[in-house]
Amino acid sequence: MPYDPPLNSLGLPKPVAETRVVVAMSGGVDSSVVAAELAAEGYDVVGVTLQLYDHGAALAKKGACCAGRDIHDARRVAEEMGFAHYVLDYESHFRDSVIDEFADAYLAGATPVPCIRCNERVKFRDLLETAKDLGADCMATGHYIQRKTGPLGAELHRAADPVRDQSYFLFSTTREQLDYLRFPLGHLETKAETRALAARHGLSVADKPDSQDICFVPDGNYAVVIEKLRPGAADKGEIVDLQGNVLGTHRGVIHYTIGQRKGLGIGGLADPLYVVRLDPDARRVIVGPKSALATRVVPVREINWLGDAPFSSQPEWDLEVKLRSTRPPAPAIIRPLSDTEAEVELLTPEEGISPGQACVFYAPDSSRVFGGGWIWKGR
Repeated sequence: MPYDPPLNSLGLPKPVAETRVVVAMSGGVDSSVVAAELAAEGYDVVGVTLQLYDHGAALAKKGACCAGRDIHDARRVAEEMGFAHYVLDYESHFRDSVIDEFADAYLAGATPVPCIRCNERVKFRDLLETAKDLGADCMATGHYIQRKTGPLGAELHRAADPVRDQSYFLFSTTREQLDYLRFPLGHLETKAETRALAARHGLSVADKPDSQDICFVPDGNYAVVIEKLRPGAADKGEIVDLQGNVLGTHRGVIHYTIGQRKGLGIGGLADPLYVVRLDPDARRVIVGPKSALATRVVPVREINWLGDAPFSSQPEWDLEVKLRSTRPPAPAIIRPLSDTEAEVELLTPEEGISPGQACVFYAPDSSRVFGGGWIWKGR
């Protein structure tokens, strides 16, 4: 009878010592713990860190995921744990695939989420192919999300810790990518457990603070970055109400987002006004009452579907959706228009929904993630 070798802790039918794992290392505590844990188990670990933007500028910025300090920290962890580590220069590709679209989306009045595009186009596409070129059996990351094996193969599930769950940023992970990826931290109940593991391994990053900013946006100031990338992007224009009445002057559409209330410079009115729409072509910021922000029907495209049956195999899907990373999933009816487009009807209208954000699909009765798509203005 043929011998079926037992599965190792990564679900692969190979001895641990003969299993090569590429670990995507950002220099933070999460990916460092993943690499250290796998190395301690005896896996053949290869750490890879991506240099994604100007190294000179990075050195002056703390708290960004790919800064010079972080490259140093990742290399130091590899030295401490005794495994190979490489730094790959993806700067030009990152600019072409992520930064340029980020700038153009803002100029078009959208609110982009570049971290999703980075996962989709850089980490889980190009870096994953690099991992295969290095002969790795799988690639592991420090993301807080779970990969579980279902009846039809690998499934994506929310992290055990709802506070740390990163499923919103990973909805575009394809089935093929999911087969190759591993997320060793997704089952942990709290971030404290991760830091305890780092301390147990004696890692120098055990107490390193989590990064908060988008790696190429200093101090969260998007407008400064966009003005640098697209000179003239901050041209002034009119602030108007829903009837087109001019209420004031703005300092550039790129300084405003849907749902914004503060910083409009049009005080003294009886009721507060909010940004309800941006018209970059006319250089106009349209404002209105809070009630005007409520949205019930959301057009979504570029859908990555992770369900068992084909997306367009039925007219409706009763699921939950998350329209911002900071909001909880809410009940919705998803009506496919094609394999990659849909109309999402929210059972309870939400405020501040903007083109450029993600709409992520969740099972209402389990932790499973069914993929998602990108919100757009519609036809």
